[in-house]
Amino acid sequence: MKRMRNILAVVFLILGILSPVTVKAEDGGGGVDVKEIVFGHIGDAYEWHITTWGQTHVTVPLPIIVYSQTTGWHVFSSARLEENEGSYEGLSIAPEGSRYEGKLVEHDAAGNEVRPWDFSITKVAFALLFNSLLLVVIVLCVARWYRKHPHDSKAPGGFVGFMEMFIMMVNDDIIKSCVGPKYRKFAPYLLTAFFFIFINNLMGLIPFFPGGANVTGNIAITMVLACCTFLAVNLFGTKLYWKDIFWPDVPWWLKVPVPMMPLIEFFGVFTKPFALMIRLFANMLAGHMAMLVLTCLIFISASMGPVLNGTLTVASVLFNIFMNALELLVAFIQAYVFTMLSAVFIGLAQEEHSEEGKALSKEA
Repeated sequence: MKRMRNILAVVFLILGILSPVTVKAEDGGGGVDVKEIVFGHIGDAYEWHITTWGQTHVTVPLPIIVYSQTTGWHVFSSARLEENEGSYEGLSIAPEGSRYEGKLVEHDAAGNEVRPWDFSITKVAFALLFNSLLLVVIVLCVARWYRKHPHDSKAPGGFVGFMEMFIMMVNDDIIKSCVGPKYRKFAPYLLTAFFFIFINNLMGLIPFFPGGANVTGNIAITMVLACCTFLAVNLFGTKLYWKDIFWPDVPWWLKVPVPMMPLIEFFGVFTKPFALMIRLFANMLAGHMAMLVLTCLIFISASMGPVLNGTLTVASVLFNIFMNALELLVAFIQAYVFTMLSAVFIGLAQEEHSEEGKALSKEA
């Protein structure tokens, strides 16, 4: 199923990128650019575009906060850029083909584009803050129930009971079994990582505001998550963990005079979090692209006649239902896999876990 999903994502992505079709509306005004729709959705922006009603673009303006070394701080709404034809207070959005395409820039005396320090609340940043706040509210609501009930009270029901089951599943089946005896020290981070990824994945599937933002499909977000795992693994790694990296238990000729195995092990320290980053980013990005291109098939076939358009519309709707159902499963699987691999990497860096593994290998 996963292979089929990846094949569909690649096929329809190529179709969307290579297709030069820009479908004109029936009233003759404007058109639909498939490439712009796909990359506009998965990309970041200084405003949140909700829909287009006739000639009116319904958007949610977001705050722009930048610091220029020449003109100082600038704080204003992104609506000011729209009102002033894309330029305000000497700042403008770099055009297509520019080195800073889609980002705020200013121009120096020679007319060159200069990138100021940008602290703006963009679409992805807003979705990140909103989803994080939503997660905090959910956790505090569950914690409130436990504060009001003694430990010997009956098991909670409804949403609180579901969350208890969910949390215990992650804690017992992933964290406790993968990390080992010292799992309690790492459980807060791993539980946070799981539910943070999961709620962002789910919110990304909601097609209306404030959902729909491709947060976990942004490589900057997955890079920060991977860096957190990297720090958890290496800052709390035991002496045995570092010994196995710089002086592994292999024949001496693999370590001296050419330290081949130590170099490979040291390189693996960085490839593990890199794999975590790419895995989550690529899977979520591919799912969003596949669903968007499937939707755009309806507009691509609009000028091909009613029979072909109707057939492709039905196929597009059916495939979209299938992809949405699959993405619900993928939203959980990607959070599960990221947490499980992080727990495995952390567990391998713990002394007791390594010694237990060596004992088992000797017995085998």
